[in-house]
Amino acid sequence: MDLRERYIQTNGIKLHVMEAGPKDGPMIMFLHGFPEFWYAWRKQIEYFAKKGYLVVVPDQRGYNLSDKPQGIPSYKVDELAKDAVGIIDAYGRDRIFLVGHDWGASVSWWTALKYPERLQRLVIMNVPHPKVMTKNLFTNQKQMEKSWYIFYFQLPGAVEKFASANNYAWPVTLLAKTSRPGAFTKEELEKYREAFMQPGAFSAMVNWYRAALQAPSEPPASFRITMPILVLWGVNDVAIIPEQAEESMTYCDQGRLVKFEKATHWLQHEEAKKVNKMIEDFFSQQK
Repeated sequence: MDLRERYIQTNGIKLHVMEAGPKDGPMIMFLHGFPEFWYAWRKQIEYFAKKGYLVVVPDQRGYNLSDKPQGIPSYKVDELAKDAVGIIDAYGRDRIFLVGHDWGASVSWWTALKYPERLQRLVIMNVPHPKVMTKNLFTNQKQMEKSWYIFYFQLPGAVEKFASANNYAWPVTLLAKTSRPGAFTKEELEKYREAFMQPGAFSAMVNWYRAALQAPSEPPASFRITMPILVLWGVNDVAIIPEQAEESMTYCDQGRLVKFEKATHWLQHEEAKKVNKMIEDFFSQQK
């Protein structure tokens, strides 16, 4: 794979970014979630680069080799969306294609709401619209039971201590046990362990969850998603109930939902061929 590495200074921090594909191609940015890093998109990067896209895959703030600013408010979703827009600006683009999974999907939703003029088309994987997520997190018992860890993550220092034991055995095991067999090889899981071990990384990663409850952002003018959006959803998600997928579509003016009945939360790893083709077809309508 012809990967190029760079660092982008934006929004007061330095972000580590991997890229591939022609520099003048239409730009796709992929945003990873917890507890991943740019490597989450290893099954997508080469595919889209070969299709003529400039593929941009950052480590989001707090993760792997990107800066890890101090303080919980540094990880509020407004700041994360500003990082995304800052990367778009650094490449000199007006509008791009955006794909997000897990927390990367939350940032993608928020970027679409706050900066709709910067996105041509949007792909979301396994995270509901922010309004839907907030409502279910505090009112839906089924979802609350699945989201217990979000409240545990609020405890200062607790999860960092637990996660770092035995060379970050817990988060590595989490990836393996909550995905389909074979989704992650042993060698791939070791790459994740290396990222977790970056100084200050795990605390910064968990600060995303803390900021979501402790440092809310200014709401957008509207919660409607106006650009074309494709929502891909692995039904066997251990953390999020699938009903939130349909509920999210009621906020989308031009939305399509595709469910993967046998997939888990780790959709782009487990169903890479199908996911890549669907995204390609969706983006080629406006290339």
